[in-house]
Amino acid sequence: MMKKLFVLIMALLTGVIFSSSAFAEVTPLPSNIDFAFSPNPVGSGARALGWSAFIAVADDATAASWNPGALIQLKYPEASIVGDWFYRYEDNTFGDHPEADGSNDVSEADLNYLSLAYPFRLFNRNMIVSLNYQRLYDFTRKLSYKFNAQPTDIEGNPIPNFYTFDDINQQQSGSLSAIGLAYGFEIIPRILSFGFTWNIWDDDLCNNKWEQKYGGSTVVKMGDISVGGYSYSTRHKFTFDGHNFNLGVLWRSRDSKLSLGAVFKSQFTADLKHEFHGEQTGYEPNDIITDDKIKMPMSYGMGIAYRFSDSFTVAGDIYRTHWEDFIIEEDGGIERSAVTAKPIDESDVDPTVQLRIGAEYLFIDKTADYVIPLT
Repeated sequence: MMKKLFVLIMALLTGVIFSSSAFAEVTPLPSNIDFAFSPNPVGSGARALGWSAFIAVADDATAASWNPGALIQLKYPEASIVGDWFYRYEDNTFGDHPEADGSNDVSEADLNYLSLAYPFRLFNRNMIVSLNYQRLYDFTRKLSYKFNAQPTDIEGNPIPNFYTFDDINQQQSGSLSAIGLAYGFEIIPRILSFGFTWNIWDDDLCNNKWEQKYGGSTVVKMGDISVGGYSYSTRHKFTFDGHNFNLGVLWRSRDSKLSLGAVFKSQFTADLKHEFHGEQTGYEPNDIITDDKIKMPMSYGMGIAYRFSDSFTVAGDIYRTHWEDFIIEEDGGIERSAVTAKPIDESDVDPTVQLRIGAEYLFIDKTADYVIPLT
């Protein structure tokens, strides 16, 4: 009888404890921007991504995203369309909680790049304009795991025979894309060229939004007896609108064997509509909408390429992105790092530097008039 009474008392206490602490689950805690892959802004296109180092090469219509100064290399009108498909597998290890270890996978297919480019001559200079669609950032990710814990008393000591069992699910979906208007021209014919791309990040044009969902259930047990529990779910939905520009320059030697390129992608502040929805057992659903700002970091890079022959070229890039300037400015004026979700003065985020090396061999059939690149 006393054992049953003790279990009942603990169940009531557990309900009070978890009901009071669980309210935080339906309150919009700060959310970081969790990219599903390396978010360093580079460029698009299957061939270019195969190259990896493309700043000083950029000799097709994807140049508007890699180095608009190199667009001038196109001699004829060109259209391009690039699709992508990925399969991402994650194997997670949680150290002191092996019950949470496991793997998760996700796959998706989508349009990566679409462009139209038109070269022309004006004032005795070669020039070019292009219209581009580029899918830049992807948020698709899934994660599920089980987590066991032993609650502690007010002094921090584990409560004997008292455990919680959590079943947790996290999911992200969505992407960021831009419509780019590009223009390039020769400064010194066949030697030096310059170009820029104006990128329009508009939700009405590109469906620029993503969601972060978090949910699960918790069961509380005294020994083998279940004494309480609850379920919960939260959703952060973001809608993104803004503008920025890319500047690029390309220098080529007179024999076209050596080329040097540089690109700069501007920092910009975008409007970020943030919609929060939270639910938990025992509470009314909570919906909050705020109009925030997000500061996207600037990035820049340089590249070098050398053509050993008509068929073989090697290239290298160095690229830097200032993630310390990747900031969410909340509706009330509070600024947080979009990487860590911590206030700016508590966040320690460094810029990233990429070193990329690539090569390409062209299988050229002059009789059939086609080229197959191997990058």
